[in-house]
Amino acid sequence: MKNKFGFILIRPQLGENIGACARSMKNFGFTNLNIVSPKFVFPNHKTKVTAVGAYNIINKAKIFNTTDNAVSKFDIVISLSARRRDINKKHITIKDFSNIIRQRRNANIGLMFGPEASGLSNMDLSFSNYILQIPTSKNFKSLNLSHSVTLICYEIFKFLNKGTFNRIGKKIKVSSKSEISLLVKHLVKLLENKDFFLPIEKKQSMILNINNLIYRLEPNDKELRILASIISSLSKK
Repeated sequence: MKNKFGFILIRPQLGENIGACARSMKNFGFTNLNIVSPKFVFPNHKTKVTAVGAYNIINKAKIFNTTDNAVSKFDIVISLSARRRDINKKHITIKDFSNIIRQRRNANIGLMFGPEASGLSNMDLSFSNYILQIPTSKNFKSLNLSHSVTLICYEIFKFLNKGTFNRIGKKIKVSSKSEISLLVKHLVKLLENKDFFLPIEKKQSMILNINNLIYRLEPNDKELRILASIISSLSKK
């Protein structure tokens, strides 16, 4: 299903950003990279350097002269924008994006990213179905191109690999309350021997606080034994 997703970079200005985008794509298993009118001879040295182990994606990248040609093979195109646009396009959230992926499993989906300095033009956006804004601080919304690609790659990867993200670790049996009660009684006894509960009228309040502290823990038997050993060792002269 990962081959159903393509990343479309519109008029990118920096070779290192394209290299970083390719690296992020490979991190999450994507390979389909389309580039529209790069502002330099592609690929340049900085592209190669930053791509590191993802240069195969750079080699296979398709270059287009216009945005409409770059999106022509996709069924759905989602544009990324740092600001809300006053155009007749549905603005979606990350959650909406996940729903689209789920509902349109067989669709070829293109993710369109604009140039570093200005973002996508209204003409570019006109070729898309939706506009997605990655949530950021309202004080500084503009994301680096490669960072935006990384976040979207991660969101798709997370959706496609729910089993990995939802996997529950091996459950460790926690000690019973009766075992914890024995530990608390042991602790209280040692504290009484050390005249800890002074003034005496505050003893019950202090024991209540000890109960609240220890009973809310969920130790396993091994941890409980270690804790008991620590308490016992501290009581020795």
